[in-house]
Amino acid sequence: MDSAEQAYGEKRVRALLIEPLLARGLTKPKGFTKQADFEVMVAKVLCPKLAYMTELSLAALEEEVAANPKGKGRDQMMIPNEILERAAKIQPPAAEASPLMRAVFAAALGRDAMAGNWGPELLRFLRKNRAWPSALNIQGIKAESELALRRVEDIRQRQASGRLVSEADQKWFASRNAAQRKCEEIRELVSGGTAC
Repeated sequence: MDSAEQAYGEKRVRALLIEPLLARGLTKPKGFTKQADFEVMVAKVLCPKLAYMTELSLAALEEEVAANPKGKGRDQMMIPNEILERAAKIQPPAAEASPLMRAVFAAALGRDAMAGNWGPELLRFLRKNRAWPSALNIQGIKAESELALRRVEDIRQRQASGRLVSEADQKWFASRNAAQRKCEEIRELVSGGTAC
């Protein structure tokens, strides 16, 4: 997303999410004692992080946030992290939209994952957990990758020998290949110096 698309996306978030929520009478979330603090959070957190979302997804998010007000009077917006979690469920951000994914694949961890062919499993972990993996997480990711690589080899052998490969296996194989390509794109993005 270039700077013009980002700026347009941020305006779209304000127009389709923030303003409609305020128009419904919802107030700033708990913990934001000053209106200025709320405005800074909107400008520095919600608008930039949700700029990738489509108009339809923002409308769905607005509906969901409005239907689940917080506070004693049920008149407050949910906190920013909860809004971001719900947004990711409605429309997950593309890999390029996540600074965490870029940072992981730019680090030694990402280079190791690509060299060891466990990048797709690392990417799946990052999309699901939105957190830097711990040493224990990495062990689990590598174990998952070992199983995946055995399955890849089995599918390739069946294909090469003309044996039946189920539709489910074909879909899984294509999905893992697509994830591998996405990992390579992220690595190219961060190694090319264009990462934020």
